[in-house]
Amino acid sequence: MVTAFVMITCQAQRISDVAQAVAELPNVAEVYSVTGEFDIIAVLRVHEYESLDEGVPGGIARIEGVISTTTILAFRRFARRDLEAGYDIGLS
Repeated sequence: MVTAFVMITCQAQRISDVAQAVAELPNVAEVYSVTGEFDIIAVLRVHEYESLDEGVPGGIARIEGVISTTTILAFRRFARRDLEAGYDIGLS
């Protein structure tokens, strides 16, 4: 499973519309409106790296009001229970 975080910059008056449209795309797990440099962050989960082509340039980037996207791929997921398990066996 490939997890990608897509930071989206869009027209200010279209943030809500863009977020709703992104949330309806296949493989989009979560969508957040955020503060800072970007307007929206979307979390995509796909089975193959090549599927990101459909989700980002073929999907998100084509939504009306999207100005730009920046995609970051995750290497590894760390959950609280994973970290606690590491402490239980003496890792630091």
